[in-house]
Amino acid sequence: MPIPMTYAQIAEDLSERIKSGEYPPGAKLPSYNQLGELYSVGFSTIAKAIALLRDRGVVIGAPGRGVYVAD
Repeated sequence: MPIPMTYAQIAEDLSERIKSGEYPPGAKLPSYNQLGELYSVGFSTIAKAIALLRDRGVVIGAPGRGVYVAD
């Protein structure tokens, strides 16, 4: 069984996906549950990864609407 990624590794992977254009500026990221399934981790790990990206200005959270790639 593979070792789950850390929140920092997930944040880095999402950042690379954003840079590559997979998630362009203004795009909505998958839900925390969808990301958890994608990376095989729990909600809190995804929440930490998103918080790290938010702190870096890569994404912005819209309460009740989701997380979007910053313009």
